[in-house]
Amino acid sequence: MSSAVLLLGPTASGKSALALDLARQLDLEIVSIDSAQVYRGLDIGAAKPSAAERAQVPHHLIDLRDPADPYTAADFLRDATSAVADITRRGRLALVVGGTMMYARALRQGLADLPSADPAIRAGIEAEAHALGWPALHARLRDIDPVTAQRVAPADRQRISRALEVHAITGRPLAELQQASVPGLPALRTIRLMPHDRAQLHQRIAQRFDAMLAAGFLDEVRALRARGDLHADLPAMRSVGYRQAWDYLDGAGTLADFRAAGIAATRQLARRQLTWLRSMEDTVVIDPFVGGAGEKLLAGVRGLLPHPGPLPVGEGANLPLPRRPRGRAGRPRRAVRCGR
Repeated sequence: MSSAVLLLGPTASGKSALALDLARQLDLEIVSIDSAQVYRGLDIGAAKPSAAERAQVPHHLIDLRDPADPYTAADFLRDATSAVADITRRGRLALVVGGTMMYARALRQGLADLPSADPAIRAGIEAEAHALGWPALHARLRDIDPVTAQRVAPADRQRISRALEVHAITGRPLAELQQASVPGLPALRTIRLMPHDRAQLHQRIAQRFDAMLAAGFLDEVRALRARGDLHADLPAMRSVGYRQAWDYLDGAGTLADFRAAGIAATRQLARRQLTWLRSMEDTVVIDPFVGGAGEKLLAGVRGLLPHPGPLPVGEGANLPLPRRPRGRAGRPRRAVRCGR
């Protein structure tokens, strides 16, 4: 039996609506796999489920952290593993839904066993960077961890800081520690939402961004800025949409420029997500923009329930469960493609 179902898709592909509908029908619990939704106060721009939706279906891993407190892939793997275990103990199936592909890789493949962030050490590194510049800290990283330094650009603040922090905590290079691994979730069934119509995806991205603006997205970012303890280099504030809003409120360009930059950044995010998704093997593939996507998803997940009952009338009751086809030598093909 699968420990959980991992439902992945690019931004604006409709995965949240499909997941909510599926969870209502099959009495599932949703685990968010979204690097922005973990932060409190990032609501409109992170497209968090509404209070009404969260009342209808249990959601996990939302509003875990203050945006001043960075959240890592290691944090996510620990929290997601715990949430799925709790859901399983209650006799239910966890539906892990989102589009943060680094988190998805951690669930599917495991992650290096790294120490948690140390705020004091991180603050010291930030202070040194302010005084000396990030290229100087990159040169220091090259001396203590040349393998990592070769992979990291001299201006990549987040990765330089993390590598120096890990070395300060452990006395060992990050590259060495990455050889050790924390396992991911066992028996994880992955379903990819892969829109074939790229123009429709781009249209939905623009429509969603405009809806966020109409809902008060800029006021949300203004409130975050007004706190006084947040800055543009924090991971939360580098989330797509928030970064562009922060720049706009700093005086960069017009409102039209901000809208165009936000939509362009979201399209780039979707392109990166699709690249990650194409590389994933042993998955079921569904086109969310083709009719019957919800029924295909229902049929594919229902058989994984701990105690599956009859399908609701009118909800794909006659649909067979998708089977992974086999090639000539009896080996599983890389993916089952539905709705194309």
